[in-house]
Order: sequence, then structure tokens, then C-alpha cells
Amino acid sequence: MKKFNILDTIISPNVTEKSSYLSEFNKVVFKVHLGANKKSIKKSVEKLFKVNVVKVNTIKVIGKTKNVKGKKVFKSGFKKAIITLKKGQSIDLATGV
Repeated sequence: MKKFNILDTIISPNVTEKSSYLSEFNKVVFKVHLGANKKSIKKSVEKLFKVNVVKVNTIKVIGKTKNVKGKKVFKSGFKKAIITLKKGQSIDLATGV
């Protein structure tokens, strides 16, 4: 497995209605690199945000073909990680890194 730089592993936070609901349970959702594994995601989150990660769940979202103005367009897939933080800790996504 290829080693990633800490900044290359996490692409962006995934801010949706479901992810804001999960923040009540000390969980944060990020889009991550397709080749990243759970250990590299955990290390990068702990170093970037200085928090303790309890658990990392990863989900692969498969790309789809869509019709846009009569043309077929391929919407690329991505990988997202749901990160559970230690009780009492949080990541403020509004401030950025």
C-alpha cells in the first residue's frame, strides 16, 4: 500500500444533513483518498486536529452515469470516512485547518 502524506489523505469534510446529525454522537465525516486505509486516516486526523480517534468506518461511494442536457456524464465515486472521537472532544469544521 502506498504511503500518503497527512494532508493528502483527507480531501474535505462532508457536510450534509446526515453528517450534522452524526455530530451529536461525536462523529465527523470526511471525504478521503480512495487508496487510504483506516490506520492512515486515523493518524492524519489525530495529527491535523489534535484529537483522539476511537473508531474509523469507511464507505466507498460508487460512481454513476447521469444524463445532463441529453448527454451521458459519469459522476466519479469517492471514499468517505466516519470518524468517532473520544467523548468530550470535537472538530470545528467552520474554522478550517
